[in-house]
Amino acid sequence: MYRIGVDVGGTNTDGVLVDLTQRLDPNRGIVAFFKAPTTPNVSEGITSAVRHVLEESKIPPSQIASLSIGTTAFINAVLEADSRRLQKVAVIRLCGPYTRQCPPFIDFPPRLKKLLEGYVAYLDGGLQIDGREIASLDEKHLVRECEVIRERGLKNVVICGVFSPLDTESKHEEAAKKIVQRELGLSINVVCSRDVGQMGLLERENASILNASILTFAQRTIYGFQQAMHELKLTCPLYLTQNDGTLTSASTAARLPIRTFASGPTNSMRGAAYLAGLDDVDSEREDRGTVVVDIGGTTTDVGVLLPSGFPRQAGAFIEVAGVRTNFSMADVQSIALGGGSRIGVTGEGDDQRVTVGPTSVGHTLPQNAKVFGGNDLTATDVVVAAGLAEIGDARLVASIPPKTVSKAQSVIRRTLERIIDKMKTSPDDIHVLLVGGGSIISSDTLKGVAKITCPPFYSVANAVGAAMAKVAGEVDTIEILQGRNIVEVVDSFKQRAIEYAVQAGADRDTVKIVEVSNLPVQYVTNQATRIIVKAAGDLRVADGADSISPPEADIDIQEGVNPEVARRFSELNFKVEEHVEVDYQAYKPNIKRDRSWSLSEIDLEWVAEGCGILGCGGGGSPYPPFLVARQMLREDKEIIVVDPEDVPAESIFVRCTFMGSPSVMNERLQGGGEITSSARALLKHLGLNDFAGTVSDEIGGGNGIQPMIVAAELGKVVLDADLMGRAYPNMYQTLPGAFNIPGGLTPCAISDGVGNTIIMPTASDRTSVEHILRAATTEMGSRSGVCMAPKTRKLCQDYGVTRTVSQAWRLGRAVAISRQVNNLKGIPASILKVQNGKCLFVGKIIEVQREVRKGFTWGSVSISPLGHDEEEDGAISQQETISTDPEDRLVIPFQNENLCVYLERPGKQKETVVTVPDLITVLDSQTGSALMTPEYKYGLRVTVIAMAGDPKWSQTPEGLACGGPAAFGLSDSFHGVAEYKTPRSVIEEYSASGSGH
Repeated sequence: MYRIGVDVGGTNTDGVLVDLTQRLDPNRGIVAFFKAPTTPNVSEGITSAVRHVLEESKIPPSQIASLSIGTTAFINAVLEADSRRLQKVAVIRLCGPYTRQCPPFIDFPPRLKKLLEGYVAYLDGGLQIDGREIASLDEKHLVRECEVIRERGLKNVVICGVFSPLDTESKHEEAAKKIVQRELGLSINVVCSRDVGQMGLLERENASILNASILTFAQRTIYGFQQAMHELKLTCPLYLTQNDGTLTSASTAARLPIRTFASGPTNSMRGAAYLAGLDDVDSEREDRGTVVVDIGGTTTDVGVLLPSGFPRQAGAFIEVAGVRTNFSMADVQSIALGGGSRIGVTGEGDDQRVTVGPTSVGHTLPQNAKVFGGNDLTATDVVVAAGLAEIGDARLVASIPPKTVSKAQSVIRRTLERIIDKMKTSPDDIHVLLVGGGSIISSDTLKGVAKITCPPFYSVANAVGAAMAKVAGEVDTIEILQGRNIVEVVDSFKQRAIEYAVQAGADRDTVKIVEVSNLPVQYVTNQATRIIVKAAGDLRVADGADSISPPEADIDIQEGVNPEVARRFSELNFKVEEHVEVDYQAYKPNIKRDRSWSLSEIDLEWVAEGCGILGCGGGGSPYPPFLVARQMLREDKEIIVVDPEDVPAESIFVRCTFMGSPSVMNERLQGGGEITSSARALLKHLGLNDFAGTVSDEIGGGNGIQPMIVAAELGKVVLDADLMGRAYPNMYQTLPGAFNIPGGLTPCAISDGVGNTIIMPTASDRTSVEHILRAATTEMGSRSGVCMAPKTRKLCQDYGVTRTVSQAWRLGRAVAISRQVNNLKGIPASILKVQNGKCLFVGKIIEVQREVRKGFTWGSVSISPLGHDEEEDGAISQQETISTDPEDRLVIPFQNENLCVYLERPGKQKETVVTVPDLITVLDSQTGSALMTPEYKYGLRVTVIAMAGDPKWSQTPEGLACGGPAAFGLSDSFHGVAEYKTPRSVIEEYSASGSGH
């Protein structure tokens, strides 16, 4: 009944030995513990930790039930882009005709891409959101691709299928894996993406690539762990801790090392829960969770423990080494505050200013801190001088002025209060578990905290978390609930999750359901719902160690790398262009002599940022289409924007957009044929042989980029205009639809890119266009390329908003310049110089409500002002806003897009501040980027701005009827926030001053 846990951190390696029979005692069964600096060779440090706790406890190795290890070795290899430990990867996508415009490795940093990209193949296969096959797996094609992989000498293969997490019958990724192993042999490492990540093809594939690239190194490292166990005469099973706070066997970790990338902070959280006696709580209790604060020497990590005792998971995307991934990881925020944080003092008397961090003496604290005879004034010195800790020699810090001590303590306290508040899920006071060697610097009381618990053995909580981690099983899938009982569906998945946990090594008698979520999918009419169920239980005592064989690899764990391998990699001489810092203020776009604008990657980045702002919370993420458009530029295609005044009035422009669910858009990435197929069919129907260029129906969100992709592919131009000037949720909410002009909406066409195209010649009314196309799109897998009735340049001007590409560019430029000069506080003002409006509110989100009605997400977000002590350096600060009263609330109802803004004051009637069709945008105060409504969550610091909408919407009966408050069932009357400023043409401004940048 003894377990050993070891956590290898960047600074220290911690180890504990736990007696399970004594877990209810005050010391929670901790028999022995160990803390020492981490060794370059992690196996040596682990051996030292295990040997120490065995010797101290005098427990014979034969009595140890398990050894659990948490390590940063694998993620460090990726973060350092270590060519000695990373290998090239072949990627096989099962996608049919889809996803090809967004190829594997598309968003990898250049050096990492050069290191890892081995080969890419696209095959038939993959699923639609409802589980139907896109196409059957093509075995003959796969066999041919295996031959190419063999010829290239690649040993690590990723197989990634569209919606592969829904493949319950293993017809695609698993079937392809068996074929690859049959053709190339079992020595080839094959990674199925469904084993690695969740919904979101690009992010899941990225995580799988990173996983495959470190497989050989991970296998060799884990084999080294087993060799260390052999030397210590341990015969128990070896486990590694995973990102979600659970255990995995050595053999599974050798297949999926990416699951262990971020186990360190999670181990601390699980260890804190165990030490405080919160790990065995009833998972159904209704509190809001507990915040764990782990203070080290340099940083503080803060995470939330749910009532289940498991960490709250991070959002949809996590960046690792600059690569977007979506594997499971605890939601942990880190700040530069620790026991070794340097104290800075400037000024004197009442003008004295005291700072804490961000620099730190780190692991040299015992040498450099004043309390130990050093010269650096640190956070530890302050708490000793205040008489709150007995460390070192207090006489050495007796001369620190009391005012300095008091101010430093105040800064530390406010810093901790801010980060804790950011992690809370409600305004209620919460319970804080304080762990880590630097926890002595925290105050005994903190604002917003009901109770602070510093459990025994707090300094080795991470090793305790490793020793006492549970085993989990999880189901994450999308189900069509139409005509089904959701309770019965969820119950079946609960049983499946329990079985998965037992198969992974959990004791069946201890397994409980710890998480159940059902998330309706937006813009889908068949009740598609994402269901997540997680079960967890105690580790079942197993007989014998789970061993792996040493791989055929050149990596030498003891020396780091084989000299021959080092020589071979050094000869590759990677020629990757260094990032050149561009002065954004001085940058000029490339306007050609014919007054056409050839977009660069910088231009495209700014346009995408601006499209996010103009999306008003909707329009879909600009990120995937931005990647596609950027890839086209890198393949030497051109994106050419033209000014309406330079185009003949009767020139035809094709309207390019996508219709469908964001959930599908993030999984079934565009293949390139969806919009072009609908455009060709519609042009043929209309008898048009050619067209001048493309234009967007809505500049807001991802659809603002789509015309650029189509134009670059077909060699056409993009009109500097759109037909909305923002984003709206319905297809008919364009200006041609609002004014009901002949041919404004129909004829139109939609296509799924695999041969299914529908032309809608007429419609009885404009709302029928939305309903009929939405139903057809659902049948097409909930994503279709749309081409509404093409328009002449003159009609695009008369019933559109001109120069909105320029507008998006200027908005993105304003944000980029402010970031470059570290003036985040100035972003709202910079945006409002581009378009007239007002900065309404600076605060934090305190409540979000959502529901799905007829495929659309309706809801509201409530925001409270920030107090002066809540503002953070570098973040957007309170400006001249409509309110800074701490009791006031700003409420924003939304239907995918933000609809209006209400100010609620205690004891007063709510005040309508602004409504559609003016543009309401919520910015992330930490970055200045626009937030989509699905990204709203409690605790986010936000800035709300409103900008004037085009007069065609705001000053005409037709515009207000279609896109004003009444169109969304609101009783409010419209009052403009400011006078509309006509967008200024980028072409007009920069053509006179010369081209180039």
